Amino acid sequence: MAYNIVPLNELINQFEKLPGIGRKTAQRLAFYMLSQPAERSKAFADALVGAKEKIHFCSVCQSLTDRPICSICSDSTRDKSTICVVEEPRDVMAFERTREYKGLYHVLHGALSPLDGIGPEQLKIRELMARLSDPAVKEIILATNLTVEGEATASHISRLVKPLGIRTTRLAYGIPVGGDLEYADEKTLLCALEGRNEI
Repeated sequence: MAYNIVPLNELINQFEKLPGIGRKTAQRLAFYMLSQPAERSKAFADALVGAKEKIHFCSVCQSLTDRPICSICSDSTRDKSTICVVEEPRDVMAFERTREYKGLYHVLHGALSPLDGIGPEQLKIRELMARLSDPAVKEIILATNLTVEGEATASHISRLVKPLGIRTTRLAYGIPVGGDLEYADEKTLLCALEGRNEI
């Protein structure tokens, strides 16, 4: 149903652009926001604008941060010998929920997908290779999603890393093939991490 109220329609349209949000859910969200006190709506809008303005990529791992270097990269207690390579910043959060992985991360910001025009140049692979010149790095864990694109990305990175003599491992298949890391529970992620294999 279309409403003859332009600002309401625009709000619904914006919510509908969010991933996983259909028209009905967008309408519910829009009406919910309109039912809230003005200060709550303003706080929501300010948080969105503030996050967009203040959050950027960590200069080391390419994850999200509001500082030049994120809290994980700047933590002196982290194991600097291991780098876990993931597709998206939300995957870092998934691993951190296990509270077991103590190494560093590198975020690619996607996976290879030639049909979508995503090649190695569109990912943060060059930045990863620069980090691997550090003699402290002994292992990289390829924790890309277990999809066709994720597997292609892992294979590509593995070929680049092999000549460097750095141990390259892949997550064990405790995570369902075709699944996204952000939806895996902590136990599944931990089992996959512990059962990783050299590739």
